[in-house]
Amino acid sequence: MNVLDDLAGGLIVSCQPLPDDPDDPMRDPYVQARVAAAAVRGGAAGIRANGPADVTAIRAAVPVPVIGLYKAGSADVFITPTAAHALEVAAAGAQVVAVDATDRPRPDGRTFADTVRALRAHSDALVLADVSTVAEGLAAVDAGADAVATTLSGYTSPGRHPDGPDLDLLARLVGLLPVPVLAEGRYRDAGQISRAFAAGAHAVVVGNAVTSPLWITRRLVTAVPRHR
Repeated sequence: MNVLDDLAGGLIVSCQPLPDDPDDPMRDPYVQARVAAAAVRGGAAGIRANGPADVTAIRAAVPVPVIGLYKAGSADVFITPTAAHALEVAAAGAQVVAVDATDRPRPDGRTFADTVRALRAHSDALVLADVSTVAEGLAAVDAGADAVATTLSGYTSPGRHPDGPDLDLLARLVGLLPVPVLAEGRYRDAGQISRAFAAGAHAVVVGNAVTSPLWITRRLVTAVPRHR
């Protein structure tokens, strides 16, 4: 048994402030820990969190597995872009470290496989590969990833920003990979979550639709006369 078994068939709630708004009032480790605790009380099987400070605060606040990542920069590879970032997140207490596993160049010049090896050498954390294509998922498993997530589908190609989740990629990865596949990326309602599990998802990650008042309000306010 490992933490991935604990996540099987469950909802993972991503507790993160909006990356494109440095003034998001939710940008505080204590606040994120309280949000995570509320999500777990509501039934979340795991939490996904950004940055060592938030990971440490959330680990202390919840009894469920924490998937940690480290967003750095704003272009190309920015989800745990270097081995050093990955090791910081693991040291902060993440039982699983999420790493961009696309084939794009990394700031430290290393490959995804190099980052996996660094984590194996210095921590017990498992590795979750965030991918955007089937080829990236296959390569991530070859490089040693313990699980794969569809997190980056729709974000790595110019002009591709669909509004809904990529259930097709999920189903193809489930059919091809020998490791758990997590559904992540634009999951926003119970119907989408049900379809993800029907397609074979090991677990489903939901973020802004649960944990970001700023994101939710921005979507809803478009329907009010004052905003128009």
